[in-house]
Amino acid sequence: MSAKYAIEASDLTKYYGSFLAVDHISFQVEPGEVFGFLGPNGAGKTTTTRMLTGVSIPSDGRATIQGYDVHRQSVQAKALMGIVPDTSNVYEELSAWDNLTFTGQLYGMTKADRERRATELLERFQLAERRHEKLDGYSRGMKRRVCIAMALINRSSILFLDEPTAGLDVQSVVTIRNLIRHLNEEGLTVFLTTHNMEEASQMCDRIAIINHGRIAAIDTPERLKRTAEGLQSVEVAFDTPPRTTVDDLTAIADVSEVRKQGDKFRLYTDNPPRVLAAVWAYATTRGLQLITVNTLGPSLEDVFVTLTGIREEPRTDDPKGRRGRSQGRGGQ
Repeated sequence: MSAKYAIEASDLTKYYGSFLAVDHISFQVEPGEVFGFLGPNGAGKTTTTRMLTGVSIPSDGRATIQGYDVHRQSVQAKALMGIVPDTSNVYEELSAWDNLTFTGQLYGMTKADRERRATELLERFQLAERRHEKLDGYSRGMKRRVCIAMALINRSSILFLDEPTAGLDVQSVVTIRNLIRHLNEEGLTVFLTTHNMEEASQMCDRIAIINHGRIAAIDTPERLKRTAEGLQSVEVAFDTPPRTTVDDLTAIADVSEVRKQGDKFRLYTDNPPRVLAAVWAYATTRGLQLITVNTLGPSLEDVFVTLTGIREEPRTDDPKGRRGRSQGRGGQ
């Protein structure tokens, strides 16, 4: 079946009793696109994904996968998608080979086809040498690769990824991101739910931000950043900053906010040149050495905070769509 969009949500709505978790949202994902889906805890991300993948029935509206209605044509729709949840769904008492071939069996693949596909995926994901070892001896990154391979065993054309790199070491994060990029270059459509703003900015062609069950914005990462272009900033680091540095920098004229980020301080301002001069004067009068000075445009995190008023926390929203407690500027 030919369809214009890989994924389409049309007036998608979900009530839990009288609680409106997802409020008549509509969006489309192009074939071959990496589409990011971001939002505060409890904003409706998980509920929306559950409706798109057929786990939850919409109260109103519809979701389609390559033109197939996810609810009314679930067999055809689910045959086209692979799903990687935020927690590993592998059987740790089984080997990688057994996990993949068992998943292929669930999809109704013939023995020859599932073994051929499992061999192909294990080699591609650099797991072939350990394919007969039980997964309880695998690292978290390796288990994550097995999860993705299981989702692709049926040659799915659309991959739903929920927090694919959360909690992984740096090497595993790089490996999985490169893997996703290569799969996408071959035509795989990716629907990525993540709390990692840097990951979304680096990986996604477009991003949708959902807040209070409604779509707040959909655009490319760079165009989204332009919506917050007033949020320029100066980033500085000193050799031995005093404990009062945040208060001292906040007192500088034209600085609207100061955030300490590791060993650096980020000063938000509409007038970077004037703030740079003031920071230099501050360092000189206190005998401090400036070891980092950068002027920065708005980040995707800045856009997120601007649109939602909430600074993101590394936690998945409630599986039934209820709003969690999140803190940040502007409250809930």
